[in-house]
Amino acid sequence: MANRIRAALFAIIYKKNLRLSSQSKQGNTSGENINLMTVDVERTGFFSWYLHDIWRVPVQIVLALLILYKNLGYASLVSFIATIILMLANVPLGKLQEKIQGELMESKDQRMKVTSEALRNMRILKLQGWEMKFLAKIIKLRNFETKWLKKLLYTSAMTTFAFSSAPMFVSMVTFGFCVLMGIQLDSGKILSALVTFEILQEPIYSLPDTITMVVQIKVSLDRITSFLCLDDLQQNIVQKLPRDSAKVAVEIVNGNFSWDLHSPNLTLKDINFRVYNGMKVVVCGSVGSGKSSLLSCILGEVSKVSGAIMLKGTKAYVAQLPWIQSGKIVDNILFGKEMDKERYEMILEACSLKKDLELFAFGDQTIIGERGINLSGGQKQRIQIARALYHDADIYLLDDPFSAVDAHTGTHLFKECLLGILSSKTVIYVTHQVEFFPSADLILVMRDGKITQVGKYEEILNSGTDFMELVGVHKKALAELNSIEHGDDNLINGDEDGNMLCSKKSIEDDEVTEPKNYETQKMVGSKEQLVQEEKREKGGVSPSVYWKYVTAAYKGAFVPLILLAQILFELLQVVSSYWMVLATPFLEDVRSHFNGSTLIFIYIALTLGSSLCTLIRSMLIVTVGYKTSTLLFNKMHLCIFRAPMLFFDSTPSGRILNRASIDQSAVDISIPHKFEEVLISIIGFLGTIAVMSQVAWKMLIVFIPMTVACIWYQQYYISAARELSRLVGVCQAPIIQHFAESSLGSTTIRCFDQEEKFIDTNLKLVDRYLRPKFHFSGALEWLCFRMDMLASITYAIFLVFLILVPKGVLNPGVMGLAVTYGLSFSMHGLIWDLCGLESKIISIERILQYTCIPSEPPLIVEENRPSHEWPSQGEVRLVDLHVRYASHLPLVLRGLTCTFPGGIKIGIVGRTGSGKSTFVQALFHMLEPVAGQIWIDGVNIFKIGLHDLRSRLSIIPQDPTMFEGTLRSNLDPLEEYTDEQIWEALDKCQLGDEVRKKEGKLDSSVTENGENWSMGQRQLVCLGRALLKRSKVLILDEATASVDTMTDYLIQQTLTQHFSGSTVITIAHRITSILDIDMVLLLDNGLILEYDSPAKLLEIKSSSFAKLVKEYTRRCSS
Repeated sequence: MANRIRAALFAIIYKKNLRLSSQSKQGNTSGENINLMTVDVERTGFFSWYLHDIWRVPVQIVLALLILYKNLGYASLVSFIATIILMLANVPLGKLQEKIQGELMESKDQRMKVTSEALRNMRILKLQGWEMKFLAKIIKLRNFETKWLKKLLYTSAMTTFAFSSAPMFVSMVTFGFCVLMGIQLDSGKILSALVTFEILQEPIYSLPDTITMVVQIKVSLDRITSFLCLDDLQQNIVQKLPRDSAKVAVEIVNGNFSWDLHSPNLTLKDINFRVYNGMKVVVCGSVGSGKSSLLSCILGEVSKVSGAIMLKGTKAYVAQLPWIQSGKIVDNILFGKEMDKERYEMILEACSLKKDLELFAFGDQTIIGERGINLSGGQKQRIQIARALYHDADIYLLDDPFSAVDAHTGTHLFKECLLGILSSKTVIYVTHQVEFFPSADLILVMRDGKITQVGKYEEILNSGTDFMELVGVHKKALAELNSIEHGDDNLINGDEDGNMLCSKKSIEDDEVTEPKNYETQKMVGSKEQLVQEEKREKGGVSPSVYWKYVTAAYKGAFVPLILLAQILFELLQVVSSYWMVLATPFLEDVRSHFNGSTLIFIYIALTLGSSLCTLIRSMLIVTVGYKTSTLLFNKMHLCIFRAPMLFFDSTPSGRILNRASIDQSAVDISIPHKFEEVLISIIGFLGTIAVMSQVAWKMLIVFIPMTVACIWYQQYYISAARELSRLVGVCQAPIIQHFAESSLGSTTIRCFDQEEKFIDTNLKLVDRYLRPKFHFSGALEWLCFRMDMLASITYAIFLVFLILVPKGVLNPGVMGLAVTYGLSFSMHGLIWDLCGLESKIISIERILQYTCIPSEPPLIVEENRPSHEWPSQGEVRLVDLHVRYASHLPLVLRGLTCTFPGGIKIGIVGRTGSGKSTFVQALFHMLEPVAGQIWIDGVNIFKIGLHDLRSRLSIIPQDPTMFEGTLRSNLDPLEEYTDEQIWEALDKCQLGDEVRKKEGKLDSSVTENGENWSMGQRQLVCLGRALLKRSKVLILDEATASVDTMTDYLIQQTLTQHFSGSTVITIAHRITSILDIDMVLLLDNGLILEYDSPAKLLEIKSSSFAKLVKEYTRRCSS
């Protein structure tokens, strides 16, 4: 039943997640949803163990009280009242626990949200040198969470204490009442009463557990319900036109749309346009004008306020941020369609993916890491385009598809895809690249959520200002380019190959030898995928894991105290029972040796003593458990945040999140509890054996073989159970990862109508996870049945021994006591607790795995600290630099040697995958070089601390990233600058006016991933960060890919103005953005082909750079 409930919940939550509206998504973060899938579903499944307790407990109590009434008459009423009082005491405790539990889960959601955000953006955090700041943020949230955790643990310790003392309390009251009322007590009555109190102990003891579980399940079910009640996407926003209707493909009439229906501001206003079959439509406009929102409208993703959208046929969509599933490349392209080899090959050719696939050791069977981590930006974008093409739809919606690829590939894609394969289809594409405008049948110019101009290129060019702004800048750049190309011959005086690394001859040779190079490269690189299977430990959980856990806090000083408290408790319990039996006569007519009051006082003293021991034990265990979980948490998180980038590239974040949520939760709450249970069982078991053997020593002979048999069974069981338990852990991560991935790509999934396929995959993963779970339960039942049989046989033999004892040898009271103790004798409880502990301790094993990750070089090397002014010139020198991503992967940079003089501007160009981004990573010491060095102003960067290096360099990365929080915390997370400085930076990067419009100004909110800011605005925020840092070396990793030409021009101006004395290294895809540059470095397959000034390279007609520029100008003029 539990497994069915789990499967149902997994499926419902997953389905709901695919249907959520963007509004609900913003209110509900991924951290919460991951917790729903892990903690809450798990808890609901686990509840099935407690279901029967709900009716069983009251029945047991009623039966026990009836037996008492038969023996003690009216005294049983007192027991009844005492029991009821104890049960009622549960109500406020339960209420309190529910409140604390809710708060704890909420604070956990907060922490998981920040953790998953940090893991997603680890590359940026490391490049900026902010990872320790984020770690501190997580630790701070964790401290807040542990405040609630502490409360929860101490309340449950108090509850445990109250209930383990319950039977003693009831027996104390009952016996006291008997003595007061003068009810005659003989050992027979006392024994049966003691047994009954024992019977009562279980229901009263298991009641708090049941109540806690009911409370937790209520909290979890409420959370799941509130998630399932979130708003779905509006259905039927888009009306489908019949296939044979008029020529219209897409039409919007008087459309008003808003992402947030509750806000007064509309996202898109008065939208009217009509697109006919086979038209190519360009959507352009400045940053944040609503271009992507327009495409989302046509997809039916934006809530409609009024108006109508009509669509004819199927649609395909290419998102601005590439969404790639982890899995094989070929599966990403086919995306649920059947393989058609001919079409597939044609599409690979059109998207120029052939060459890239040749570079991968496994071709299109290469497994992509999470979110396409082992692909470059351009490769991800092209795989997305291939996926859309393969889907053979009628209408294609492309959101800025050419920004992440270089000029050469961009032209190729435009010709082959848009004008080739898609020539008969309707295509609506957003782009900032002006050179693609003239070939469009219709251009929509957008501003502030309205369409300001519609028409053909020529018509618009002459009519309005918005469009002129966009195109004018581009024309100016082109004119400059032509003047350089046909420029004065006197630019070049010396030998043509003066400063060139390759003469024409060697370039031609290079083209011939290149393919062979690739082949050898492939043969040599050992075949291993980047993302490896998750490690599971094999065999027994090593004793060292237990030892590490027990001695983590206070070097294990409290352990002997805990043992002592529990042993004392057991002793006092046994002594108090013996006292009651031996001090009372075993026949009614014999007088007692003691008077009633003495009898009761001593009994009460012993009982109070033993319950005090329970309290001490519970408190100590909670204190140690809490301390240990905090230590392990801090240690694991420090190791994760200090791990090299390779660890994050090859480890899906699901695995890390699993350890931070499920395993951490086990360490927080379950493991200390399990240790306590094992301790109680072992010492209780030994106590029982002692009492029974004292009566009939021959029993020892039976105990030994029985114990051996039990241990043998347990060993036999545990080896299977342990592996199953580990399998469960490993099979859970894929469910969560698939969930998180689908949630990011839900738009794409809906657009391609692939919901069914994804739901199916989810069900398969759930089945895979529940199989080991089911077998685990089966194995458990198998073990318990055998244990119970053994215990019953032993007890039967014991009774036979007692009957054979001659009369008068033993005190009948003591014999009776031994029989009562024998009733509770079973190894079942002990083995159950041991196995429970072992299956939970695996969480410790998994956490310890992540405390041994190899770490990056130190953040600060004291003896090698650069001066405060460093770098003052910004001269960068590469000496024979060889870099690879991992020891089992081929070299990416193969011996780069060159010098960038200080204060000049350098452009790095090259095809996608030629090693441009790798060079940036090496410069920030994200990768350890195999050989060679990089010197900046005479300092070898591989010798100084990472923090010193990264905080002195600035980068504007390819994927603009914003973190949840405020705008201020995004620009200056380390809080080093004043408000004036921040405003100044915002004004320089053209965002000042935009921010002043917002209510919160610098404290305006940023949602998860910066979803409420457009791509271009996020890019400008990244520019703002660089302007604040003001460093002498600035790296632009194609920073202007997602802004229009106008904003691009402004950014270039800003950089020229404010970084005039700095070395600026640009990795460029747009040729126009590197024309006012001093030197060009052309990379190909990890080698330097050309390095010279653009003017000189353009003189040599056969240089690769000249070819690139020529192609670009040809593309623009055609």
